[in-house]
Amino acid sequence: MEKNIDNSSLIEIKPIGIIKTPYKRKAPYQPVQEEEEFYLEIFPEYMDGLKELETFRYIYVIFYMDRAKGPKLIVEPPWAGGIKVGLFASRSPNRPNPIGISVVKVKKIAKNRVYISSMDALDGTPLIDIKPYIKHLDSKDDANLGWVENIEDKEHLILHLKGIPHDY
Repeated sequence: MEKNIDNSSLIEIKPIGIIKTPYKRKAPYQPVQEEEEFYLEIFPEYMDGLKELETFRYIYVIFYMDRAKGPKLIVEPPWAGGIKVGLFASRSPNRPNPIGISVVKVKKIAKNRVYISSMDALDGTPLIDIKPYIKHLDSKDDANLGWVENIEDKEHLILHLKGIPHDY
């Protein structure tokens, strides 16, 4: 059965929980802060869906960036030294559909809370979905850096992308 969808169609997505982070007003581009507590608080009606999740070391966290600003189709990634790229060639949070995705480490699960490594979401962000990160399905050996490959000081930029503190 074929279904026609155009840009006037509405898609309804309901949150399955909320994301708890220490970031109240601004989240870093790539968080490295581990001393704070990060967790996903799952709504009670979805708790059964957590069965066996703790057997995975990493998960995808899919969330709705409810405080993002409207999209711009050409953006300047703040770490890219003034380079302009198309929105879809960036990780800007200001998108037509402000959906975020992060890969995080599962630390533990207690009742309806999934304790995770740090992530780049504001406190109280609506959680849309969780999916397991599966090593042989989700890791692509031939992945590249796209337009970042052409930046003169690529190694310095990679430190920013990874959120690694450095002196220059």
